[in-house]
Amino acid sequence: MILYFFLAGLISYFLTYFTRKIAIKKAMIDLPNERSSHTVPTPRGGGIAIALTWFISITLMYYFHQIEGSLYLALISGLLLSIISLVDDIYTLKNKPRLLVQAIVAGLGLYFVGGFNEVDLGFVVFTNAYVLNILAFITIVWFINLFNFIDGIDGYASSESIFVIASLYFFTGESFLLFLLMALVGFLPWNWDKAKIFMGDVGSTLLGYTIVILLFYYHHTLQLTIFEGLILTSLFWFDATYTLIRRFINKENVGQAHRKHAFQRIVQSGFSHQKTVLYGMSVNLILFFMILYTRFLHVVDFVVLLISILLLFLLMFFVNKKKAF
Repeated sequence: MILYFFLAGLISYFLTYFTRKIAIKKAMIDLPNERSSHTVPTPRGGGIAIALTWFISITLMYYFHQIEGSLYLALISGLLLSIISLVDDIYTLKNKPRLLVQAIVAGLGLYFVGGFNEVDLGFVVFTNAYVLNILAFITIVWFINLFNFIDGIDGYASSESIFVIASLYFFTGESFLLFLLMALVGFLPWNWDKAKIFMGDVGSTLLGYTIVILLFYYHHTLQLTIFEGLILTSLFWFDATYTLIRRFINKENVGQAHRKHAFQRIVQSGFSHQKTVLYGMSVNLILFFMILYTRFLHVVDFVVLLISILLLFLLMFFVNKKKAF
């Protein structure tokens, strides 16, 4: 299996190389503007390499009975998302067709993983399946989009995804996760500071969808609670949600591109993309050990989630002092 994992990394690496060549030839280029965190024209669509490597790998794993059938169907549903996102990378679609496909994929994924019917808050078990599934559906659509929002500096979304997938493997031992991990590792050298290609919507939306589907699936199988999953991914969803709410309160156009996420403002304050990513990974390590803390000392994970949110509010306070919102 080690050979296959290594091969997946090589395939992703060389697919990214060829994707970059095609993107340059077809003028799939992100041009810098006042809202960009990069300064030179850069090809986009590198997430094609991640998507192809991932979908081929899990299909083979399913064929050889190495992945549970319902989970495979949930994950392969992301193919629809990749297709519409690739079209968006090439032609720039309007919001309605993108959101429609996202909603369809979110519904399929939630159905195949068995829904979200129960959650333990520590002091009460909430079992209203109707409310929980609506919240789960909204969460999936939000994850799809927030990964797209956060993919704004070199290596950030890919490094975050590597960390999350590696952590999920640590907690679950599911070997198929290593194929996605290696697909990301193969892509990262092309996306590291300074990036030679961006993953584009085809990569970021797929990663957001895949990760949140895995969180719901492992909550369902009791391998990882949804609150542990939210702690693990909180660096991304907190920044995206906090920024969206702040912009809404300030009566800004929340649908307009901007440079007000915390990681963007850290770069604007003088830090390199590379240092910003490494600082983010340091925060992730703290969050990872907070999950271990909940497990070894049997602390209520919902409470630890609230603590992690307070920690991120504190970090946001320091970012705001460094670079005003």
